[in-house]
Amino acid sequence: MTRVLVTGATGYIGGRLVPQLLEAGYEVSVYVRSPWKLRDVPWRDQVEIFKGDLSDVIATRRAMNGVEVAFYLVHSMSAGPDFVSAEQTSAQTFADVAAAAGVGRLVYLGGLHPNDVVLSKHLASRTAVGRTFLDCPVPAIVFQAGIVIGSGSASFEMIRHLTEVLPFMPAPRWVRNHVQPIAIRDVLRYLVLAVAVEEELNRTFDIGGPDILRYGKMMNGYAVEAGLPQRHIASLPVLTPWLASQWVSLVSPVPRQLAVPIIASLQHDCVVTEHDIDRYIAPPEEGLLAYRSAVHRALKREAEGQVETSWQTATVPGAPSDPLPSDPSWAGHTVFTDLRERQSTASAEAVWAVIEAIGGRKGWHSFPLAWAARGWIDRLAGGVGMRRGRRHPSRVNSGDVIDVWRVESIDRGRLLRLRAEMRMPGRGWLELGVEPAEDGSRYRQRAVYFPKGLTGRLYWAVLLPFHSIIFNGMATRILHEAQSSTKESI
Repeated sequence: MTRVLVTGATGYIGGRLVPQLLEAGYEVSVYVRSPWKLRDVPWRDQVEIFKGDLSDVIATRRAMNGVEVAFYLVHSMSAGPDFVSAEQTSAQTFADVAAAAGVGRLVYLGGLHPNDVVLSKHLASRTAVGRTFLDCPVPAIVFQAGIVIGSGSASFEMIRHLTEVLPFMPAPRWVRNHVQPIAIRDVLRYLVLAVAVEEELNRTFDIGGPDILRYGKMMNGYAVEAGLPQRHIASLPVLTPWLASQWVSLVSPVPRQLAVPIIASLQHDCVVTEHDIDRYIAPPEEGLLAYRSAVHRALKREAEGQVETSWQTATVPGAPSDPLPSDPSWAGHTVFTDLRERQSTASAEAVWAVIEAIGGRKGWHSFPLAWAARGWIDRLAGGVGMRRGRRHPSRVNSGDVIDVWRVESIDRGRLLRLRAEMRMPGRGWLELGVEPAEDGSRYRQRAVYFPKGLTGRLYWAVLLPFHSIIFNGMATRILHEAQSSTKESI
């Protein structure tokens, strides 16, 4: 059985690739920085999980032991100044360790790009990573894909929200550029079949769907599939990539850190220039999925709550990653807490159903204006804001995102712990829990905050008057909704 290693298994592509590799009969191991994010995925017990960072040679060597094909699906979307050198260092380490371990093939997914222009910093970095693999002793297949269309992809969400929010769209000149989108289904198919290619290949392959469209046509193609009127698009030369990314961040849930590289990659035509991959991986009998069919499929999966992975779960640069200590008061930090406990006539099951469905379109059950204002402040400060939503309307797993929070742990039916990823001078958590009790249930809600310096203490003090409104209202309305659902079921 061929042993395959997947990096980036907590990401959008990697999280979907792993189950397909398993279904194809491969022995799969994954190499991730945060194994806790995989705690609830359905394939967790079918893979071997290695923890480590790609800059760690020893940990990378351990994960690479006995591997025949290694997938490199890691790409930093951070706008930080050092991401280029960090990506190059990680790729070189991965290539060197793969060569020393006797790996037979590397597979990398990069970005589709023209060859005769100056590329954006992010796209140039991805190209350089691909070149690193092609220059190393291990044969490498480097796929170069354009815009990936699928439920939960950042590019798809950007198209979706731009189209839905703006009936008239002042847009940058790049809306007239030609692009060749590809369905996530077809990307995954290429990746899986690359393992079994018999020839010893060491080269790039362009991959794209059957349609070559202007970006503006893509937005109106989405409008048709979503049942919306055609959008009027005006190309404006004054919208620079930087200004356009701020505008996209304003009208869509895609944060600035993701919008910048996506938009920067759209400054030129990005279409497939060769179809050599067809000689090694034949197209599916029914053909590659057309753009509008991919949009239809993505919308259907979202409506059915079947989004396997999402851009929302991407690591937020600068966000805290340390878990809440089991006893915060003894953790060696200054700690502030807000604790609310209530008895309810609703069953524990009814209360838990409300807890697990919190956020997203359901909201936070108290003072929506305050939550919205906090989200806008976070967006203006370069944070993720409150518009990331949630992947599934009523169920969450460890590592999932709910608006400005990330699910740190979940004891289903009893406790949901959320870690704040908003910009603030400190670290914060929110716990929502329930236990069965006589004649109903016992609800427990706790906010925990570790301030950073004087600013952090002032931050808590300023918000303290609002806590009685926000947190008290949250507890009251959660239990009210649970009691209402209990009565309806009787």
